[in-house]
Amino acid sequence: MNIPGKQRLQGTDGIRRETKRSHISDCKGLTPQQVFLEKSWITEQFMELYAYSCTKNLPKIKTTKNIVVGWDPRDPSGVFVNAVIKGVRKAGANALVLGVVPTPLVPLFMLHKKADFGIMVTASHNPNDQNGIKLFSPFHGMKPLPSDDLQLTQHVLGQKYSSIKSKLLKGKRKNLRQQALKLFFKVTLQAENSWVDESKDFKNVVLVVDPANGSLTGIAKEIFIKAGFGNVFEVNAKLNGNVNVFSGVADLEGLKQITAGQIKNPSGFFRRHKAILKLFEVGRKYKASLRQGTMHVVGAIFDADADRFFMLEYDPFKDLLWVLSGDETAILQAQHLSTRFPKKYKGSLYVNTVESDLNAAKAAEKMGFKPEVTAVGDKWILLKILLKQLEQKSKYPNLSKSKRQSFIREKKKLQKTGITSIASLQRLREILGEINKTEEKDAKPVLAVGSEETGHNITESKFTSPDGQTVSIYSGNGIKSALNTLVATEHLNLSPKNYYAKVSRPFNPGYKGKFYVYYINQELFAQDSIAWKKVKQVLTLAAKKRNYQVAVRIFPEDPNMLYISLSGGKAGIFVRNSGTENKISLDLRGSKSDASNLEEMGQEAIKILFATLKNYDHHFYKLELNALNQIASQTLNEKDLKIEKQSKTRLVTEMQKQGIIEMSPKGFRLTSLGKWYVENCL
Repeated sequence: MNIPGKQRLQGTDGIRRETKRSHISDCKGLTPQQVFLEKSWITEQFMELYAYSCTKNLPKIKTTKNIVVGWDPRDPSGVFVNAVIKGVRKAGANALVLGVVPTPLVPLFMLHKKADFGIMVTASHNPNDQNGIKLFSPFHGMKPLPSDDLQLTQHVLGQKYSSIKSKLLKGKRKNLRQQALKLFFKVTLQAENSWVDESKDFKNVVLVVDPANGSLTGIAKEIFIKAGFGNVFEVNAKLNGNVNVFSGVADLEGLKQITAGQIKNPSGFFRRHKAILKLFEVGRKYKASLRQGTMHVVGAIFDADADRFFMLEYDPFKDLLWVLSGDETAILQAQHLSTRFPKKYKGSLYVNTVESDLNAAKAAEKMGFKPEVTAVGDKWILLKILLKQLEQKSKYPNLSKSKRQSFIREKKKLQKTGITSIASLQRLREILGEINKTEEKDAKPVLAVGSEETGHNITESKFTSPDGQTVSIYSGNGIKSALNTLVATEHLNLSPKNYYAKVSRPFNPGYKGKFYVYYINQELFAQDSIAWKKVKQVLTLAAKKRNYQVAVRIFPEDPNMLYISLSGGKAGIFVRNSGTENKISLDLRGSKSDASNLEEMGQEAIKILFATLKNYDHHFYKLELNALNQIASQTLNEKDLKIEKQSKTRLVTEMQKQGIIEMSPKGFRLTSLGKWYVENCL
């Protein structure tokens, strides 16, 4: 939820920006905050200041605090990571340093050690020229909510880096990597978390693991081997800073399959993606066994910080890879739970976001789950889960009537105002007081599966704390999602052809479409802004012209998102700024019969975004303009584009994602949208 009229530095999940060193000429004379706000860059000074402010912003309950710090390997120099650690220590806290680790290990270790906060230095799936910070609260590992972000923003903007720079390191640095990894392996491989049991083994699965040169490098392969996988290949496993480069989940978004033509030189989009090439190589090698059903060739694809997972499955009958996003993997997991434990999970939540296929929730409901939808961001999924847990506890028979009534009153207040801070949830929990452990132990699981289409899947994990308590944790966890999905597919027990039909379509899919515009002034698209109203008007008129009933749906978590519900929710179009990258997306959701109508409406609206939001001062906009002028005059291969080398691959990828250029046998050429853009906007 955004706070109207208030500035927040954070997006959907913490802060992210393109990295620059503070000593470069373009940063001279500017404070770290000014560089962040005016240049959209993040410097090592800003990282130190942000970590310092975050630590100082914590409740003053005890004198020395413990902050867990982990990171992905996009910063091999260590400049930005060490700045964060310095910020924590200068603020007087001990830094419990984990090193290069998966994001889900940070909240896990924080809760295990009863630490005061968790910091993950990462830009997740973003390109490797960017970095950022994700934060975790000790209240169930929650990520900060909007009012928390706003409070921290005010702290950050009120700090003077010059005074922080001269401060001494008060807190200690404690290197706890090995202890943390031991915990991660133990918890991940517990049968109740991995779902791996003795009824199945994975000796017949050839697994290609792609950690995207990121946090799971070396770790994922070892976990899969310990889980019983007999043949594991690891690719893109170099800790050299090249995270997400021709690797990882980001390039798979929006795809249903990858064909043989897409890996061919010189024009195949995936010709440089090692994991995909390896899957085709191994799949073709064992094609006969695959057709007999005695083997499977599968890809486990992660992002740099390992909270996302996509699955790829080689189909020997069609010589292609099926792409399973968060929607498909979540439904496979849900089917497994409903089949293996029908009574236990009946009525449990299946939570996904507006980005998901509308038919995924319908399929979950048919299985006996209760579907819920949230705005984009796994924090909102976790909020739904925790609220449901508190509601469940408020109905325990041994809870006093007065406490139950107080809980109901406070909950009604929050429903009116919206839950914008972790403290408001804590107050709800405090009203309930001490919970009867027997009632809690016997309660049905609140959650079956939480899912984001982009690969953040959430299922319950449990661990035993040092004081012997069983603790539940819910977080986006790529390796857990991979294990759960692979267990689910191994239990399908289908003939080979039926197996691939099921894996490729775990539910009857609807229509999903997406348009992007990069390098924009995001602040120009906000609730009731000129651009927001114009897009709303165009989409409303276009929808009514096609005989749709139109209603604007407000999501309190993200009021700046324009969500147009069509015909009572049977279809929808929504436009929202990315909270993790400098881009805006226009998403189309509906049935397949809606596809042509939605596509036409999207094409009308996306032109408004191209025409009104582009940031002419953005460095990559200038590169894009240069590249378009070159391609408009002749088809060109990437290597022939006269663009700075370090930015070329990212630029070309993002121009393709915008749909303004496409690869032909002779090189890149303008699409019809690209031609319109050149003729009307440049």
